[in-house]
Amino acid sequence: MDAKTGFFYLFSVVLLFAAFRVITARNPVHAVLHLILAFSQAAAIWLLLKAEFLAIVLVLVYLGAVMVLFLFVVMMLDIHIDTIRKGFWKHFPLAAFVGAMIALEMAAVLIGGFRGMDEPKAAAVVLDVAGQVVPYSNAKALGKLLYTEYLYPVEIAAVILLVAMIAAIALTLRQRKDTKAIDPSTQVRVRARDRLQVVKLAATQKPGPEVASEPAGEEKKA
Repeated sequence: MDAKTGFFYLFSVVLLFAAFRVITARNPVHAVLHLILAFSQAAAIWLLLKAEFLAIVLVLVYLGAVMVLFLFVVMMLDIHIDTIRKGFWKHFPLAAFVGAMIALEMAAVLIGGFRGMDEPKAAAVVLDVAGQVVPYSNAKALGKLLYTEYLYPVEIAAVILLVAMIAAIALTLRQRKDTKAIDPSTQVRVRARDRLQVVKLAATQKPGPEVASEPAGEEKKA
């Protein structure tokens, strides 16, 4: 067994363990962390299969953005684990049936899809002017295919994403009458003396019970 095969088995074992812990961990934060570990191992396996573009996309999109968002949401939610696990065994038969059906359908699709396929052929060796072998790049080949044969679909998708981004910004910045907002520029230009105003008032004193006037008879007796 060579080093590549050894790394494949290592990444596969860690991937299976992390995927198992995702559905068995009691703490949701631990489940999300194990899912991050599973995605990283899947990216490593794709690197071994020379699918560099898929590995980079998995790391940048899922590990760098989606999983961070998942972890933030899970940590912000007030999840009561004991309350959630009360109905676990009640819904377990239905969940096991659905999981078994999904596994059987995936197995049928994969077995039927790969049955009539030939063994994959090695990529053609490309030589440069000096006669040296040019290394094959999966990302470079995908980029050439996207910007030559599929140029118009890529441009249409880019325009749709641009319109969606502008629409999201427009919906966010629209003026609503039922909300109260403060202009940030006004907050920046505020001064301390404008926040507090000192008002001078005349001194007043309310007479207490000890300052009450004495009866007239006692003044004459004294």
